[in-house]
Amino acid sequence: MEKILCITACLAILLPLGSCKNKKQAGETAPPAEIQYVGETSSQEFVKEGVPTYSVITKPQVDLASLPMDEEGYYILFDGTRLDGWRGYGKDAVPSRWTIEDGCLKFSGTGTGEAQTLEGGDIIFAAQFKNFELKFDWKVSKGGNSGVFYLAREVVTKNEEGTERYEPIYISSPEYQILDNANHPDAKLGKDGNRQSASLYDMIPAVPQNQNPFEEWNTAEIMVYQGTVVHYQNDENVLEYHLWTPQWTEMLQASKFSREAWPLAFELLNDLGGEARQGYIGFQDHGNDVWYKNIRIKVLD
Repeated sequence: MEKILCITACLAILLPLGSCKNKKQAGETAPPAEIQYVGETSSQEFVKEGVPTYSVITKPQVDLASLPMDEEGYYILFDGTRLDGWRGYGKDAVPSRWTIEDGCLKFSGTGTGEAQTLEGGDIIFAAQFKNFELKFDWKVSKGGNSGVFYLAREVVTKNEEGTERYEPIYISSPEYQILDNANHPDAKLGKDGNRQSASLYDMIPAVPQNQNPFEEWNTAEIMVYQGTVVHYQNDENVLEYHLWTPQWTEMLQASKFSREAWPLAFELLNDLGGEARQGYIGFQDHGNDVWYKNIRIKVLD
């Protein structure tokens, strides 16, 4: 009997630690029956010297007034029960590898590390944000890799035959890196750890590097306000930088997105968010299992 009681007590302690259930947001209102959308699909073409002609696609946007909000003023982007408001990047629906598991938003990897399969792909929340605080929790499988994009745009180009294709989301968006630093080789690439978790991918390392191990939860926050960007990991400020400045252009030029290496990426990132200085929040399919929860955003406009 003593052994049975001990096992029961231990399970009662351990099970909450591994649960994906969302934290109850204090004072959270009941979600509406249906999220509302506004606007229509439109396309704006850009012809600029030195880069391929491209178009920015804008599809109907989530009406933020139809989202639940917690008492701290954060809109709930994922409540652990439904994927309303989310869709695939360049798509109208959520790819099937993105599912809800025990209250978490989960991406199920291919098992081979292959990313962007027909059943997968990056996802975005269908509302564009300008100044905001985005908070979420995340964990990855052993050797896992993912990322969180912000101020992203949906960009289309055409090949010589006139066939349209969506350019990858990461050429129009900064990336908050999500990685198992201990087991994924990307952690040792780049420069000074700038491909490790919470880093501005391939540009600025997260310091201190305070990541929790794979399959353990990490808290994250991205703050964007009038060009200032701050990344937080496990409640610590790990980096800060400033968009639309000479320093930002210099960082791009020193990265794999330089004008010479990738002219279109340099153009889009240097003019991040376009004239409106706004864009989508996105989550990356990098071919590995990853979980997200408690995804919420406060608008600072």
